[in-house]
Amino acid sequence: MIRRVPVCVRLALVLWAAVARTQENGAVQSEINVRTQDLLAPMTDNWLSYNGDYSGRRYSPLSQINVKNANQLRAEWIFHSRNSDHLEVTPVVVNGTMFVTSANDTFALDAQTGRTVWHYTRPNSEGLIDDASRHISRGVGVWHNRVYRETDNAHLLCLDARSGNLIWDVAYADWNSNYGATSAPLVVNDKIIVGTSGGDDGVRGFVAAYDAESGKLVWRFWTIPAPGEVGSNSWPGDLYLHGGGTTWMPGTYDPELKTLFWGTSNPAPDFEGSVRPGDDLYTDCVLALDPETGKLKWYFQFTPHDLFDYDATETPVLIDAAYKGLSRKLLIEANRNGFIYVLDRSTGEFLSGTRFVEKLNWAQGIDPKGRPIRTEVEPTPAGTKVCPGYSGATNWFAPSYNESTQLFYFMALEQCQTYFSAPEPQRFTPGKEFYSTGVKHIPGENSQKILLAFNVATGTFAWKYPQVGGGHSTGGTMSTGGGLLFFGDDAQSFEAVDARDAKPLWHFNTGQDMSASPMSYAVSGKQYVAVAAGSDLFSFALPQ
Repeated sequence: MIRRVPVCVRLALVLWAAVARTQENGAVQSEINVRTQDLLAPMTDNWLSYNGDYSGRRYSPLSQINVKNANQLRAEWIFHSRNSDHLEVTPVVVNGTMFVTSANDTFALDAQTGRTVWHYTRPNSEGLIDDASRHISRGVGVWHNRVYRETDNAHLLCLDARSGNLIWDVAYADWNSNYGATSAPLVVNDKIIVGTSGGDDGVRGFVAAYDAESGKLVWRFWTIPAPGEVGSNSWPGDLYLHGGGTTWMPGTYDPELKTLFWGTSNPAPDFEGSVRPGDDLYTDCVLALDPETGKLKWYFQFTPHDLFDYDATETPVLIDAAYKGLSRKLLIEANRNGFIYVLDRSTGEFLSGTRFVEKLNWAQGIDPKGRPIRTEVEPTPAGTKVCPGYSGATNWFAPSYNESTQLFYFMALEQCQTYFSAPEPQRFTPGKEFYSTGVKHIPGENSQKILLAFNVATGTFAWKYPQVGGGHSTGGTMSTGGGLLFFGDDAQSFEAVDARDAKPLWHFNTGQDMSASPMSYAVSGKQYVAVAAGSDLFSFALPQ
């Protein structure tokens, strides 16, 4: 359903916007007109999407801040959000204007000073459950002079980038109240690609594309097949309507192959596989989709018949590199199940799978076709120790890749937990979670985050950088042309190390847990690095 805003209402909104803005200060400083060719061009001063560009590499070529002067970094400004103490947003910057989301609110900031240019406010939705009830938002997409964002109750909003006024509002998952949305949308050509959360709550996952101009639905790909479709044998009766497989993180895109890559979450009900026999397609997969039609080109399933909540929503990073003597188009994913995968993204061919955590007991390894070699470990009513634990060996927090070092960086978690299954299969109930049943901490079990650098060409780890903390951080990484690797560490600090060898160079204690990934941008020849922590957004630069 599209809610268009009549002209008379738009005029009223112009007056209302002056009240809704935190500071009334006129027009945005620089022109905002993000065209398709801008999104396809190599990154420079702007950071135009959640991952910076379509590849998901989280690499900024900016080098003003580098290994020689990183120790001089200081906070330039701090933006405080009043309606969320758990920011997971990555800002988007266009020609000196920064776009930030906090719960259902959207801000345009002066990227040099942090001053608010406009503020679109929308109440947090009531009656939501699970992740949706946390009102998480990870950011925006930008196309021409419009800003797009998802809301906690799975609406897609289109805002005027110059004023913050609402242009249209589409409810794209309103037929099941258990749906939510936490992702940033991805702009591909003239389409806005969105997904949903709620994979643990009895919904049917999908990826959908909306026309950027009108807000009309262009296509929808259901991740849980309907009766009679390929893979439907895993979903007896009406379970396909509640099978999970949600798409709660943005994907990546290869414009040469004209292929969209998107990850899917775990099957439902969690921890109980008897009611969903077989592989449970297309859960725990990376999907290769035609962005014009939504047609499936290929898929790769990391954890068939998942019993452990090992979502495959981690970023599928696109790299063109020599692999075993051949130049190949690669897709790299450090997966929640404890293995890092290398695929040929042209065909979906499995090339390698490498274990990256010590604590792993659900599988013995990966077979030549890419399927896990399972052990007998699975949840039971009495409880079973499973490694990795419920949070996974890694998760949604961003990895990055640096072509200069040829290293892939990501944060790993060493953890085990006790998994329980329900004595009887869970029945879906609207407004209730669809877990069957849950996990518990193991007394005396220690958890630890470790920053890893993986050499894709050799299949080995170049270095490991253990973290100090309790394994609670969900801060991601970013690499730069200055030879730096920035990341949120596990001790509430934003940190920079040498990307070649992990030599510590700088850190800033935010005093808050970090649940976001960093980015970098430049305005008037000056480079900044920004990251969210707790309820604040920090921007750092070198002294003048």
